[in-house]
Amino acid sequence: MKVTAITLRGGNVVEHEGKLMVVVKNEINQPGKGASVSQVVMRDVRTGNKMEFRFRTQEMVERVRLDQHECTFLFGDAESGYTFMQKDNYEQILVGADIMGEQAAFLQDGMEVEIETYEGKPLSVTLPDSVILEIVEADPVVKGQTASSSYKPAVLSNGVKVMVPPFIEAGEKIVVRTEDSSYVERAK
Repeated sequence: MKVTAITLRGGNVVEHEGKLMVVVKNEINQPGKGASVSQVVMRDVRTGNKMEFRFRTQEMVERVRLDQHECTFLFGDAESGYTFMQKDNYEQILVGADIMGEQAAFLQDGMEVEIETYEGKPLSVTLPDSVILEIVEADPVVKGQTASSSYKPAVLSNGVKVMVPPFIEAGEKIVVRTEDSSYVERAK
């Protein structure tokens, strides 16, 4: 579907110069003289390279429609890939470690995720906003440590390091934001 360059927003997927690209940022520049231009920063889906393009505001760009699948995580690792099962037709989708990235550490058995595909190939996996994990190791609290930040380092059961408040101890379960590996609250 063709759309004008001025209507592109972050997250849109377009086909440009024979490559599949995700729009990162779109700025509209209006110089004093001449026509307005749309300055678009895009990332190549397959290679991850960022590129900057300049379009006239009325120039047409091919926008790509992605398929979304509600899936359940089954099993996997960084070497062989991660296997998910579609909820509607029970078909399995294999997603490579390069697509999963660092968020693979938060995968749990039976976790519900959303996978975006283009022509049957997975492009991205969206995890839930937060997960509950147990703290395996946490530094002890140093009394009178008010001059520095009030957070201390801790290691989760999946090996990820997070900063937690001083009252959190090893063995407790906490809610962690999957987007940036940050502490949210104690698990209820």
